[in-house]
Amino acid sequence: MEHVTEGSWESLPMRLHPRVLGALRELGFPYMTPVQSATIPLFMKNKDVAAEAVTGSGKTLAFVIPILEILLRREEKLKKNQVGALVITPTRELAIQIDEVLAHFTKHFPQFSQILWIGGRNPGEDVARFKEQGGNIIVATPGRLEDMFRRKAEGLDLASCVRSLDVLVLDEADRLLDMGFEASINTILEFLPKQRRTGLFSATQTQEVESLVRAGLRNPVRISVKEKGVAASSTQKTPSRLENYYMVCKADEKFSQLVHFLRNHKQEKHLVFFSTCACVEYYGKALEALVKGVQIMCIHGKMKHKRDKIFMGFRRLQSGILVCTDVMARGIDIPEVNWVLQYDPPSSASAFVHRCGRTARIGHGGSALVFLLPMEESYVSFLEINQKCPLQEMKLQKNTGDLLPKLKSMALADRAMFEKGMKAFVSYVQAYAKHECNLIFRIKDLDFASLARGFALLRMPKMPELRGRQFPDFVPADVNTDTIPFKDKVREKQRQKLLEQQRKEKRENEGRKKFIKNKAWSKQKAKKEKKKKMNEKRKREEGSDIEDEDMEELLNDTRLLKKFKKGKITEEEFEKGLFSSGKRTVLRADTGMPDSEEDC
Repeated sequence: MEHVTEGSWESLPMRLHPRVLGALRELGFPYMTPVQSATIPLFMKNKDVAAEAVTGSGKTLAFVIPILEILLRREEKLKKNQVGALVITPTRELAIQIDEVLAHFTKHFPQFSQILWIGGRNPGEDVARFKEQGGNIIVATPGRLEDMFRRKAEGLDLASCVRSLDVLVLDEADRLLDMGFEASINTILEFLPKQRRTGLFSATQTQEVESLVRAGLRNPVRISVKEKGVAASSTQKTPSRLENYYMVCKADEKFSQLVHFLRNHKQEKHLVFFSTCACVEYYGKALEALVKGVQIMCIHGKMKHKRDKIFMGFRRLQSGILVCTDVMARGIDIPEVNWVLQYDPPSSASAFVHRCGRTARIGHGGSALVFLLPMEESYVSFLEINQKCPLQEMKLQKNTGDLLPKLKSMALADRAMFEKGMKAFVSYVQAYAKHECNLIFRIKDLDFASLARGFALLRMPKMPELRGRQFPDFVPADVNTDTIPFKDKVREKQRQKLLEQQRKEKRENEGRKKFIKNKAWSKQKAKKEKKKKMNEKRKREEGSDIEDEDMEELLNDTRLLKKFKKGKITEEEFEKGLFSSGKRTVLRADTGMPDSEEDC
């Protein structure tokens, strides 16, 4: 498609509703971005669109405005429970953000009801709210939306409600498929009417997105928008106003470098990305203690009810630090983020681009910095070639000091911190082993001793990756870590109670002798007979090695024993029958147990 420049909203081929224009002015968007200029006219002209544009280019308004205009132009007005537009997005944070943007417009149009369906909330309440208030526009995550289609028993027939659907939007379509929502998306599409307008919006067009385009769009118009000043032949995926840096430092220097950087940029707003939820929990606590005078928040995918509150709170801050995982990497619009700091490189190269895209959004400037270990430096060249994302080196900061002893003292003072550090280390190593770019991020080349020092561990954890290895460069703390107490007195009391219970059980187990040979003889007999039956059954199933003749003798002996016990034959007849079979093993008539040493 030809390069599209920014333009005023009034320059669109079709006039927007005056109240839509008023809402745009209220939000401070007097001009369209290129992706909006390219997408909105086509979307409003009964075209399906598959739009690709760099992150932070204004894709949300590119589908919010067509949704409103299409619903306003409907011949038949929507009833309360009729769904006219559906927006599906991969994360609850992005869903909340889109719902907020929509609310800025729908407050001017009381005839439209909108509803948000995301995980972490009570689905029963969502059903009740829809039945009471309706939902002409639904913003949802795939899992919750699929669940809602199954709640017919609760009086919600969503399949009937979506028959009136005019517009379907799949936002961050590539991420929807990356996160394993393909099955949910396919299920949802089966419920939707074929006659609709569909928009796919993403920062990257993957093969999976291409498959979804073919399955869900009718003769789509493909839109790939480049920023001003970016050559048409370029495939750069990061905003042109983004300054991208990397810093090479050892594993046991990285934390001190991060803290020093954050202390020198206290008045700014930062996102700090870690590879795992456990790392966020651990280093978030560490930063709270060591970077004073700054509000620090933590967010990751395993949080349930707190995530929404934390996300909204950080968006409102003028300055602060959000410690997070890749749950915040895609599509999230946080105002005026100055720096994106990647303490751990992400598991995929595309995620690197999306992390960086949390800054330098919609015309603003911003910077990003990734910390790399010396063995990972070739990742810089890989990003430049693979993602068309050039990086410039930032030299190590001087006079950072060694903060790891302080981190160790925190672990010694509180068992919660000690345990968080151990979990973080284990989760980091496991995540490293699964890195997409394993030619650069090789777990066998990791300096585990330096890494453990960087996590300020008091001792090495027991895990398969470390089994059989020696670490002469790592000196464990001279302390019995079992004696480290929780600062939280309630937790410590529970721990001591559990330890006492374990000690008691251990004493009982040590004092309890196993008298297997002295058990009641009848129990031994029953156990042996049970074992014998199981062996016979197994041999029958698998194919026995016993000769047919031997098997026949064994069966005859068993029959004789049963007759003797029932009194049908005398003891003399029983013994005569056994000896006549020619078996070396003689069964005692009173017990049926083996009587030869060979069988005992």
